[in-house]
Amino acid sequence: MQGSPGVRLAEQRVRDLVGDRLHVARFDSGFVVLTVPKPHFRQRYAVFAVRYGSIDSRFTPPGKDAPVDVPEGIAHFLEHKLFEKEKGDVFADFARLGASANAYTSYTLTAYLFSTVEHFEESLDLLLRFVQEPYFSEASVRKEQGIIEQELRMYEDDPTRVLLIDLMRALYHVHPVREEIGGTVESIRRIGVPELYLCHSTFYRPSNAVLAVAGEVDPDAVARLAAERVPPGDDGQVVRRFDPQEPDGVRQVRIEAQLPVSRPRLALGIKDVPRRYYGRELVRRDLAISLALDAVLGRASQAFTELYESGLIDDAFSARYMSDTRFAHTVMGGETPDPDALEARLRAILDRAVDQGIDRDAFERLRRKEIGDFVASMDSPEMVANALVNLHFRGVTPQVYLEVLQELDHEEVTGIFREHVHPSRLAVSVVLPARSGNGGWGPGPERPSAEDGAVRP
Repeated sequence: MQGSPGVRLAEQRVRDLVGDRLHVARFDSGFVVLTVPKPHFRQRYAVFAVRYGSIDSRFTPPGKDAPVDVPEGIAHFLEHKLFEKEKGDVFADFARLGASANAYTSYTLTAYLFSTVEHFEESLDLLLRFVQEPYFSEASVRKEQGIIEQELRMYEDDPTRVLLIDLMRALYHVHPVREEIGGTVESIRRIGVPELYLCHSTFYRPSNAVLAVAGEVDPDAVARLAAERVPPGDDGQVVRRFDPQEPDGVRQVRIEAQLPVSRPRLALGIKDVPRRYYGRELVRRDLAISLALDAVLGRASQAFTELYESGLIDDAFSARYMSDTRFAHTVMGGETPDPDALEARLRAILDRAVDQGIDRDAFERLRRKEIGDFVASMDSPEMVANALVNLHFRGVTPQVYLEVLQELDHEEVTGIFREHVHPSRLAVSVVLPARSGNGGWGPGPERPSAEDGAVRP
């Protein structure tokens, strides 16, 4: 295979993927390319992702001895800045090729993606180049600080965002997942050109990245282009990440904010045990708790019907488990006319599920539905590529995901759910309508700081 000097294809395999073929190319640099050809689809979708998110705020760069701390929100800031080059905006370059591009930053991942029906190779070439060729100047960083500051201030009054951020700050004592992914106005003002280059050179390394492609594409052509555009490697040195020692229990059992909203909102969170699950074990726990939550509080459950008919919840109510190798929690809730009543009902529903176990028939029905939904999602190039990336960083393949779904049984799921719903790991966040002094709607009181035991704006 032709490529950059020093770039060598270390492994090339083809695996079954629910009716398709998954082509896996692994280079000696550690870079992995996952390609699923779908000859009958006009859409072609590609995502380049690095294992780097908002919680990576303390780390030791490869080849260094001492850890460094960087401002909160720098992963998201870096994502924004990579689209701006000395010669112009990368979004405009994608548009000229007829491709639609986007990007996102999560707690643990930064991803860059595009979708197109034409000029695929040119678009893929652009994706591989712009992500790996940083260009930062003092002027452009200052400009971006202003843009992101406006974005953060816009979110300050978003009730759903405040509800969830407050819940994270109630659940976690010191873990960085309690901080906003975008950082704060104060933290992004501390971001400069040196910090951006440091984070890019630390995390945007071939061994810390993956490319997933699906659609009407040639796997060999994709691998050849990756070999040309991805640098040889990183000398086998790895990034050392640091997470503070997080206690098992929650920091606060209840947290409240007042905002100019017409209806209150409530979110009940359950912090999971601080173990570092990975691979099949991580997926197993994620699926078990997710299926249990769906059986207990999903739209087809008796509890959901009762809450809905009583008027305590509406269609927007949800209950979801979120997990990673470094943190995990459940969040449930939505708008409600009576947060106290909804909290009491949710706690009673959870207690009953722990005491009596998960409904066996509901569990089996939902398990089969999840298998069907996953198989159906493989018909979408976009969902295939995104699933490949997410499962890759969890250390499993889609086939393992399906195997775990088929292996789970009622007793195991009930046992895992009972372990998860522990009274010492529950916390509640509430957003209440603020009232002005004359009894009408108005801005709420100033919210106290996190150091005061509540929240920080």
